Amino acid sequence: MSKIDFIKDLSNFLKARFPYIYINTYEEERVIKEIENVCNREELIKTPRRVYEWSITSGFYNNNRVVDGSVNTPIKALEYIEGVSEPAVFILKDFHVNFGVQSKPINYEVVRKLRDMIIPLKHNPKPKNIIFVSPVTVLPDELQKDITFLDFDLPTKEDITDLLDDMIAINSSSGRIRININQQEKEQLVKAALGLTFQEAENAFARALVKDGVMDINDVQVILKEKSQVIKKTGILEYINTNLNMNDVGGLENIKRWLRKRNKSWLDSAKKYSLSPPKGVLITGIPGCGKSLIAKAVSSMWQLPLLRLDMGKIYNGLLGSSEENIRRAIKTAEAVAPSILWVDEIEKGLSNSGSGDSGTSSRIFGTFLTWMQEKTKPVFVVSTANNIDKLPPELLRKGRFDEIFFTDLPTLSERKAIFKVHMKKRLKNPQILGGFQITDDVITDLAQKTEGFVGAEIENIVITALYEAFFEDRCIDLNDFYKSILNTVPLSVTQAEQIKAIRDWANVRAVAATPKEDRSDYKVIDKVIPEKKPTDDDISSNRGGRTIDF
Repeated sequence: MSKIDFIKDLSNFLKARFPYIYINTYEEERVIKEIENVCNREELIKTPRRVYEWSITSGFYNNNRVVDGSVNTPIKALEYIEGVSEPAVFILKDFHVNFGVQSKPINYEVVRKLRDMIIPLKHNPKPKNIIFVSPVTVLPDELQKDITFLDFDLPTKEDITDLLDDMIAINSSSGRIRININQQEKEQLVKAALGLTFQEAENAFARALVKDGVMDINDVQVILKEKSQVIKKTGILEYINTNLNMNDVGGLENIKRWLRKRNKSWLDSAKKYSLSPPKGVLITGIPGCGKSLIAKAVSSMWQLPLLRLDMGKIYNGLLGSSEENIRRAIKTAEAVAPSILWVDEIEKGLSNSGSGDSGTSSRIFGTFLTWMQEKTKPVFVVSTANNIDKLPPELLRKGRFDEIFFTDLPTLSERKAIFKVHMKKRLKNPQILGGFQITDDVITDLAQKTEGFVGAEIENIVITALYEAFFEDRCIDLNDFYKSILNTVPLSVTQAEQIKAIRDWANVRAVAATPKEDRSDYKVIDKVIPEKKPTDDDISSNRGGRTIDF
């Protein structure tokens, strides 16, 4: 809900004499300012109202001046409201504790008093309204038909921009802070802060300013760290802090190009082309071929927070109802948008069967699908799946994801890239290298000997070779890699039938993550499916997805 919508709805509720309005927000100060703004404008509500605030610690006060500090119980507060004879709005802070929270039972005396006051409030010649402002939503069944909920969103882009401009103006004039951002970088800083409360955004910008005395594009990471605190508090989403980048992903150039072309598509500059932010991608394929790496690397490429949705916690009864948990996870992802939501092994968490759980799985599945179809906030969903047989057809139809990518066994050029990444990452110490050199010939030789190996297995070959040298306390040599390769039984052997089934499915339903020029070096070898030598139809130059290149 925008700020304009909030003002419009609030003014209509007040004019219509709604007795009770419930606003769920942590930002008391900001929402009270908006309420006072509406109550003082005759053009909005016809009859201006005086605004009273109440808390159990301070009693009633107006304009920061105590009106009656002795009103320190909920019943006394409601009785005081009954006695006020002027048009007024009463903001009751943290009144939800009387509605039943955790170990504290419902205060039925308060609930009954609220029900008794409904008719008098509606028909009072001097209009009076009660607004509950609370950081959590708690509502007893007895009041469900009498209280109206009103959304109050987090600060808008304009609010955050004004805050950043004020902080830049104040600090740059002192001469101690240097500002080194252009307009687009400033927009990125603002977008990074969306999803924070006004106070959280102010803290994040202040932290960025004092870190090194410079405000620049690198401060996006400082703001994202502040966002991680918001995410951790949900208990359902996990903030993934990764330093991986696309250079750490060997091969898969098709999906890399696709992602590069959509970088910064959530910024205003994309609106000139009438573009909406991408919805997301589903990456399926053979285990160990880079699906999770892509999810982590896109976060670094796009400089957006990466949130991992733990489906196990969604179904954890200790956290509350499963349906509420998925809604809370979605709301949090949208609150920190633009963001990336990573749903790992989505087929395990979003089953459409609903068997044995009273339909809970089906309802969660439906909630997620509806959100995927209709979401307007820039939350890019990266879903990964290994067992494509369990993917329901509703998830795969157009409109849910922008594209479905398939990751096959690495080609020769991709295996070379994977070896290069892991060898350069781990073989840095000259004392370990000795006379061993990472040349193109060495990498090509190892790649040719690992036909049918997945990326994770190639990484493990490098690690195992290092363990051989470590055990004997010597420099590494090429034979260590050969030994590691000979002692590895690749997934393409142990799960040959499953891999063929995945390829058959992806050939008509997904786009190959590997570009056409790299797929030309696939080889037909007995090693891939040992029991039965594959035909050209089983392993073709176009295997593993439609021939579409980005």
